[in-house]
Amino acid sequence: MAYQHLGEVNIPKFTVIVGQKNHHTKLFQAGSPDNVPPGTVVDTKIVHPRNYDFYMCAQAGMIGTSRPAHYHVLIDEIGFSPDDLQNLIHSLSYVYQRSTTAISIVAPICYAHLAAYQMGQFTKFEDLAETSSGSVTSVGNTPVPELPRLHEDVRSSMFFC
Repeated sequence: MAYQHLGEVNIPKFTVIVGQKNHHTKLFQAGSPDNVPPGTVVDTKIVHPRNYDFYMCAQAGMIGTSRPAHYHVLIDEIGFSPDDLQNLIHSLSYVYQRSTTAISIVAPICYAHLAAYQMGQFTKFEDLAETSSGSVTSVGNTPVPELPRLHEDVRSSMFFC
């Protein structure tokens, strides 16, 4: 483990959860035309019999059948109870800075998508000309442009455009 390799004594505990948005499961209320209420969690019957997973519909559905996010808990060294973990996941759907209501998947996943998109903009290899005025290094046969330096004001904080 990296912490042991660095000689650290206090090794932190991790909880690793994968959120899946694209799937074919939809939730509805039997005998009612209304969508399921926001915060609905399904962790029995339709989930894996041995693995720790659950469906959560954190946001209010528009018209039609609600489509939840599917969360798979891969590692839980912290030891969350199912209710505490589901409450944490539900709370994380309300902290996205671009929305005043709950979103369908937790905010850290949305921020990761934004960061990946921004990195994709910096590393467009097709547009890289050999006469580029920027500094270019090479990994194998692939040229890699040097990333721009961050301003001091944002260097130690999270920021997303």
